Amino acid sequence: MTPLEQRSVLITGVGPDLGRSIALASARAGADVVLAARSGDRLEKIAEEVTALGRRAVPVAADITNPDDAERIVATGIDAFGRIDTVVHNAFAMPAMTPLADTSLEKIKTAFDVNVLAVIRLTRLLTPSLAQSPDGGSVVMVNSSVLRHSRVGFAGYKMAKSALLSLAQSLASELGPSGIRVNSVAPGWIWGSSLQWYFGYLAEQRGVTRDEVYAETADLTDLKRLPEPDQIADAVVFLASSLARAVTGQCLDVNCGEFHH
Repeated sequence: MTPLEQRSVLITGVGPDLGRSIALASARAGADVVLAARSGDRLEKIAEEVTALGRRAVPVAADITNPDDAERIVATGIDAFGRIDTVVHNAFAMPAMTPLADTSLEKIKTAFDVNVLAVIRLTRLLTPSLAQSPDGGSVVMVNSSVLRHSRVGFAGYKMAKSALLSLAQSLASELGPSGIRVNSVAPGWIWGSSLQWYFGYLAEQRGVTRDEVYAETADLTDLKRLPEPDQIADAVVFLASSLARAVTGQCLDVNCGEFHH
């Protein structure tokens, strides 16, 4: 299936795991892509992978918290493809994983700058183009299952992601009359390189194997496994596409059943 045929998708926070998977899944679904992240070398490699799938890719090394960079990302994408039909807000900054009493307010502010304020800025800049999309533009926010729990140390992260969810719901109401849909995906654990490293670290600390740490964690899910980046990306493509043309203001949990919502 090519549910994103003749569409262009702008993706922020394009890294080696989920960002890359979203880019490649969008290309396989028929879209041309604008790839935005701070690391230019990484973007070039992912752009080559997109091109190998027969789609066009435009890499833009930029900091989305910088207003001039945000404008450059949008202008570059529109110059290349004529319009942007979908934006996937995947960039994020993790605040210190400490109780709020011990967390620097400056670090919390930095997380909000990336996770929330930069998203508002970029969506504003893209709204005229999204509104011109023939089948209706779409916005997909990558959120987190941190929305579903209140574990100690996650407060700063939950605050930022909760604000992002509220933003998505408000934008769905504001942009809906222009034919623009706004939705979120909330992954739990993502079995990519970062989590694989972390589970390896935990295994070493505990004197067990990484597979044992994985099994213990996966046992908390209904499906007894952890979602992989490509599986999260499939949910993003669904929400971006006309298959979800009657879906807006929603948050789709993609966690193999770790939490129910």
